[in-house]
Amino acid sequence: MLPRQPHELYSRAVVSGGLVYCSGTLGIDPATGKAPESAADQAEQALMNLASILSESGSSTRQLVKTTIYYVSTRDFATINEVYARHMPDPPPARSAVPCSALPEGLLFCIDAIAALG
Repeated sequence: MLPRQPHELYSRAVVSGGLVYCSGTLGIDPATGKAPESAADQAEQALMNLASILSESGSSTRQLVKTTIYYVSTRDFATINEVYARHMPDPPPARSAVPCSALPEGLLFCIDAIAALG
């Protein structure tokens, strides 16, 4: 299990049964603690954060089995989908896409994932 950050009340990822279960990952730049303004840029950052978490856990985006994305505005979906597609393996994992009315701190995109161990 990855160590928690001091402000987190959850684990970013848990390894169990040959799988890595990743918590919801936001598009916050870990170096600055800030998120970009656009949903596309937040999706890009969140997917880079997810790749980092998977790597720390002994997996990668190539091992993704299932993802769920959460997004605030349906107007952003096509752009988010383009960003998402650039980060996914071929064939892509199973995915759910859930529009939601709000995310923490006014963010616009979040992703959780399950991946096999590398």
